[in-house]
Amino acid sequence: MLARRGKCFAARFVIIPAMLWLRIVRGLEMTGLLVILAAIAGYSNPSLTNPIEKIRAYTRDIEFDYVEWMANAAIVKTRAASVHLPYMLERETQKEIVAAYLRVTHSIFEKENLLAQIYADPAVEDKEAASESLQSELDELYKRRNDLAPLAEAILQEQVSQVLAEIGLTAAGQPVPSVWFHSTPPPMALIVSPRERIEQTANISVYTDITVDEQAALEARVDAGLNASSLVVPVGGVGVYPTMVMRTTDLNWMLNTVAHEWIHNYLTLRPLGLLYNHTPELRTMNETTASIAGDEIGALVIEKFYPELKPAASFPDLELVSLPFDRPDPDSLTRPPFDFRAQMHETRITVDALLAEGKIEEAEAYMEERRQVFLKNGYLLRKINQAYFAFYGAYADVPGGAAGEDPVGTPPCAPCASKANRWRSSSTESRGCRVFSSYRRRSISNETYHNSGSTVFNGKTILKTRRTRRSRRRNPEKAALFSPLCTWCPLW
Repeated sequence: MLARRGKCFAARFVIIPAMLWLRIVRGLEMTGLLVILAAIAGYSNPSLTNPIEKIRAYTRDIEFDYVEWMANAAIVKTRAASVHLPYMLERETQKEIVAAYLRVTHSIFEKENLLAQIYADPAVEDKEAASESLQSELDELYKRRNDLAPLAEAILQEQVSQVLAEIGLTAAGQPVPSVWFHSTPPPMALIVSPRERIEQTANISVYTDITVDEQAALEARVDAGLNASSLVVPVGGVGVYPTMVMRTTDLNWMLNTVAHEWIHNYLTLRPLGLLYNHTPELRTMNETTASIAGDEIGALVIEKFYPELKPAASFPDLELVSLPFDRPDPDSLTRPPFDFRAQMHETRITVDALLAEGKIEEAEAYMEERRQVFLKNGYLLRKINQAYFAFYGAYADVPGGAAGEDPVGTPPCAPCASKANRWRSSSTESRGCRVFSSYRRRSISNETYHNSGSTVFNGKTILKTRRTRRSRRRNPEKAALFSPLCTWCPLW
């Protein structure tokens, strides 16, 4: 009995400090969250001269309430964190919970689609009676999802955290801030841009369930009242805290988005995040960094915990290497598929050129003509305008598309890129700088990249190389490879 009591006392002696440490960490997180909430609540300062407030005159009644959502999500996350569920379950059990959550979500999507068909069918007279059994099934599925969601989200949070620790994006072994996300239907976003140039001047979140007719009416009022270009767009996630991620059955996409939004939280503690809205170039750098890092971190999580879901390796397009000796009939050759990104890139470049010449009406007419081309090729774009490019052009993680020309300068020279790739492939720690090198590597040309020791936008120095000089003393090889290449890398 004494030995047993001594064993229990020893176990408690080991566990109590760990539990106390976890409580301290959670307390600090909640304190930080409350500070963020207070800052957001007190940020609004209505003014008739403020351009944002002029736009909010059209959206104030339908704006999404982030403060309420963050408070409710924080309560859910705190309750789930107090259980420490991921630490008590085997890996296979964790995978079963995540799979069950995805199956329930898939069933909900199917039932909701059937319900929408019933209410859209004019032949069904008593729609409530026809959908009664279906609605009861949905209610059961909603309850099941609400039970599974906190467990599945806690498991995915821990899995992403483990990968972040492995690649060195942590402090004292823990991600800062902690990986917190909540799956929910995200709000829509009203994007506003001047007509004479492509620049996002406003991004205002509005209700999730705003209809297409209401979207078009809102855009028409903003365009007419402010002589601007506006567009209501869907979003897959929002980098508040806890981060907001759209519900989906695609685990690969979900993990990419969770990591993408966490990168936004991570950068908020650094110059690139703090200066997000300072210039369009910085916004593009921020979104591109989050896109590339999110995709790569998500892929690492899949590889580590869900290898059976790892997508097949993508091979480059194979070019024709030989033809029959006789000249083929042109009609017998397969026509190349419609390349959305290349066509959209061409559209953006042309629009930029027209706007630079002051030809606003010609640019808008051209964008409508191009929209018809996309429509004929199966791309149902409701509108292509300056606001469209202002929003989607910030995601420049792959060449082409709506991003247009490179907004942050010329690409690196080939020797610098090859050095970066050699070091990145020979070191696990290098994954932290993989974000910048892979972004630059995707657009390498023969142009030479020069760096004067700082990044300058609009005459203002944003990031300096002081940290690079400190890193050179700690790791000369690493600094020698990246000092001319990564001086503004947000993960460096």
